[in-house]
Amino acid sequence: MTYAARYQQKSKVLNVLSIAGVSLTLGLAGCSNGEQTETTATADGTAAGQNIELLNVSYDVARDFYKDYNPLFVEHYKAENPDSDILIKQSHGGSSKQALSIANGLQADVATMNQGSDIELLEKRGLVESDWESKFPDNAVPFTSTIVFLVRKGNPKGINDWEDLTKEGVEIVMANPKVTGNGRYAFLGAYGYGLHAFNNEEAPAKNYVKDMLKNVKVYENGGRAATTTFVQRGIGDVLVTFENEANLAATDFGAGQVDIVYPDYSIKSESPVAVVTSVTDKKGTTEAAKAYLDYLWSEPAQQLAADLYLRPSVQSVLDKNSDKLPPVETFRPNDAFGSWDEIMGTYFSDGGVFDQLAVNAPQ
Repeated sequence: MTYAARYQQKSKVLNVLSIAGVSLTLGLAGCSNGEQTETTATADGTAAGQNIELLNVSYDVARDFYKDYNPLFVEHYKAENPDSDILIKQSHGGSSKQALSIANGLQADVATMNQGSDIELLEKRGLVESDWESKFPDNAVPFTSTIVFLVRKGNPKGINDWEDLTKEGVEIVMANPKVTGNGRYAFLGAYGYGLHAFNNEEAPAKNYVKDMLKNVKVYENGGRAATTTFVQRGIGDVLVTFENEANLAATDFGAGQVDIVYPDYSIKSESPVAVVTSVTDKKGTTEAAKAYLDYLWSEPAQQLAADLYLRPSVQSVLDKNSDKLPPVETFRPNDAFGSWDEIMGTYFSDGGVFDQLAVNAPQ
């Protein structure tokens, strides 16, 4: 019996690589509680030239993409600018925490976040240009993702769709919607499913979400921290997270221990990017920062995204990878819930809908 039917019935690395003579140094530190970590890539020129340093401040789960993207970009940039030395630094954490860090003075050259509200915050502070969405293709969204479920091997709790998250005895792990984009997309995905299941009726949709949140065992401070809690600490029956994060766990550090379940209907998460011109104009790195983001739409970068189970915005690359990125019916949060300002105010502000529905809402 579906949840809707039940409701109605009851009232209702350090790695060193050499590529084409370019020395690349990558450092990757773990992030178990959503703290920032750093990844760097360097290209050492053989002739005197410009020394450029860029800081990419990004969200927690993106660390694996940018760890591999940075050396791709460095090689590309070095080929086009042989007299320049470039150093890429990386900072990761909960998306909104990272945006606040930039707003509070962290000298990011680029912001690569997982929800539009984080870039909009920087726009309001005058840190990025007001027309940032038009500076790159696809409204400055190089790739997208969706929310899926990571379950124990063999799916012993029989979790096949959103409605199963309300089953008695199911323990859920997810990121904290108060501070992370991962958690917000998970919450909005559940709410969107509720509206979809109940013909856009708010009351039963809210009751569904409330019942689901009763089963949340742990709210973590970042998407990667939630994965660590579920896979490595063995807590919970299901992790609600991004598709790319679930696939990383299933194919890498959780291989053989977990399975991925795709719901029939889920939310589309967009990962917008922007140059932090308030910083780059002073440093003289605006051109390099723009080049760094422009290259996200190159075929090598788009294929890298697909290889890491991010959905490329370039349709031809997405089509080539349909075997690993199966079609899913998705909805955009802005279409269902309004602008990000409205979403943040209505659902995630203190005393908002999330706080009202979550029995043990994290602060």
